[in-house]
Amino acid sequence: MKNIKWIFVLFAVLAALSIMGFGIAISAKSLVIAILSLIILIAVMGLGFTTKKKYREEGKL
Repeated sequence: MKNIKWIFVLFAVLAALSIMGFGIAISAKSLVIAILSLIILIAVMGLGFTTKKKYREEGKL
């Protein structure tokens, strides 16, 4: 392993936390928190993929 890209670790942790939040919201029967968790998940995954594309184009990966 060459170098850890900490930004991708952060994106992975945030995505995992939002998935856990979604599961907790379902168990608590809270529609608002479930929708909020899904929106956060989509935003974090989108940012992760766009950042990965940018790094790949710059030759940093």
